[in-house]
Amino acid sequence: MIKSDFNAPINSSYDVVVVGGAKIGSSVAWFLSNNPDFNGSVLVVERDPSYEFSSTSHTNSCMRQQFSAEINIRISQFAAEFVRNFREQLGNDPRVPEIHFQSYGYMYLADNEAFANTLREAQALQARCGAGTKTMTADEIKRDYPFYQLDDILVGNHNLVNEGYYDGNTVFDWWKRSARENGVEYITNEVVSMSKNATDSLVESITLATGEQIACGRVVNASGPRALLTSRMAGIEIPVEPRKRYTYIFEAEQPLDRDLPLTIDPSGVHMRSEGKYYLAGCPPDIDPAVDYDDFVEDHSLWQDKVWPAIANRIPQFEAIKLVNSWVGHYAYNTLDQNAILGAHDKVENFIFANGFSGHGFQQAPAMGRGVAELITYGEFRSLDLSPFSYKRIANNQPFVERAVI
Repeated sequence: MIKSDFNAPINSSYDVVVVGGAKIGSSVAWFLSNNPDFNGSVLVVERDPSYEFSSTSHTNSCMRQQFSAEINIRISQFAAEFVRNFREQLGNDPRVPEIHFQSYGYMYLADNEAFANTLREAQALQARCGAGTKTMTADEIKRDYPFYQLDDILVGNHNLVNEGYYDGNTVFDWWKRSARENGVEYITNEVVSMSKNATDSLVESITLATGEQIACGRVVNASGPRALLTSRMAGIEIPVEPRKRYTYIFEAEQPLDRDLPLTIDPSGVHMRSEGKYYLAGCPPDIDPAVDYDDFVEDHSLWQDKVWPAIANRIPQFEAIKLVNSWVGHYAYNTLDQNAILGAHDKVENFIFANGFSGHGFQQAPAMGRGVAELITYGEFRSLDLSPFSYKRIANNQPFVERAVI
């Protein structure tokens, strides 16, 4: 965007300023505006309303309950409930579409005993939480999905209930639309600085690229991979950086005779059905932080890593044609690859919704609701999201989640 495309806010003061209007920021805005106990004003500042380079635009729109930490399971269970009852959640508005949810599930494959035990432990926890995950032997997987090559596989975890693909962009679009109708103001602009009070305990105002200084009661950092740039305006360091993640769409000369679960191969490559096509993705082998505007593809990754891995796991994929590919950015939390959520320990009105590390689309409903509760009531009420607090960042105490992709 160029500065001439920016527009100024209507008012000079807001109760809540949300920096970033993509999926996470719009979730916060919608849950605030939909909460009858919140009657404040909300401004959402988005630097690029096309969202062309946002993580939201590059998402694969998947959802899973297969986590190793109970709170992450509960977060995904709420997301599944929210999506499956989306029209009801938006007040039974007849304009709101029902959201398609394709439950082909995730398939985690283990080729060594240590990871097999990790999967067994995770399945036991997920079962206690009410998830439908099953640990399957290689023979059982082969029975249900005969196209896999499983000579090296010991077990796999699979769940066909509320796991798979959903139309996350429709959720996002309706959050924005409904939030606006509820009185939230969205502007195209960029926050370039923040001013604090004399004791550095509060952000008193933000300054926009167009020069306006806006007083604020609270600031929510929902800046995706740019989260560190936003937090530094308040003098805060967080371990969030942009890292490249690659997505490939391909067609098979011999299509599979059933849906392909989102399969996490031991190689680190994942793949799933995508309508009449298939989708695969992976991180690069060398995975540094990148520039915020660097979306250049490494075309050797497909040839050298992805295609060999998927052809090894599914021999029918030896004859495939790549039809599209792109690079997106994870907002990567280098401490533990989990979200940072809630208020800063010293700058009391600066609230984080950052560092989702690829989990943001499926965690947005619960995290947006949680931030809205924190702002409205001063506490989390529906789910205790305190394990994601900034305190662990300050204390260098990682939140342990073993099921990261």
